[in-house]
Amino acid sequence: MKVPDIIIAVDGFSSTGKSTFAKLIAKEFAFLYLDSGAMYRGVTLFAMERGFISAEGKIDEKALKKALPKLELHFVHSEEGTLLFMGDRNIEKLIRTMEVSGNVSPISAIPFVRKWVDERLHAFSEGGRVVMDGRDIGTTVFPNAELKIFMTAKPEVRAQRRYDELIAKGEKADLQEVAKNLQERDYIDSHRETSPLRQAEDAYVMDNSDMTLHEETVWLRGLIQGKFGILE
Repeated sequence: MKVPDIIIAVDGFSSTGKSTFAKLIAKEFAFLYLDSGAMYRGVTLFAMERGFISAEGKIDEKALKKALPKLELHFVHSEEGTLLFMGDRNIEKLIRTMEVSGNVSPISAIPFVRKWVDERLHAFSEGGRVVMDGRDIGTTVFPNAELKIFMTAKPEVRAQRRYDELIAKGEKADLQEVAKNLQERDYIDSHRETSPLRQAEDAYVMDNSDMTLHEETVWLRGLIQGKFGILE
């Protein structure tokens, strides 16, 4: 199926499989995949390594704002998928730890951080034929995206998925702690002053609590065919 040169925005709650779904779209239709969440995690790792986040979770925003222009984050496309680099260092595994997860929502709620990330995402997306996932892609980053999808799933399903992901990576994890972390992130993401998580009015909702990746692909194909009048 030939898909036009559009921007596909995938938003939704954490651990709903947004990144997996977006990567699947990119591979299926030869789109460029950009992970906005990875960018925020990259900034969070940067802040942690620079000592801008205290043990109590307090952020030194003044220091972060001063240092942020020196941060170089970029994506590298490889056989392993799309990887995030900080300079010449592959930080893909580092940004997926529980320590980073516990700090990413407060960092991503800072207005100047969101502005910094948005500017880079726009630069990466020039020319279209891009799929991007995050929490405000269809509402703030690309409000004019030709196709918007909002993903959701039951809380217990999301917690189990995140737990399994951490265990598979060799991380120590507790299911109750993971569920609590997701609940806290949901609240912060939905109530932050700048670009809160919300469903765009023209977004199509996918509840994938009981869906396989194959079923998600079939759902998307049907959606694209109907929306863009593709008969093949």
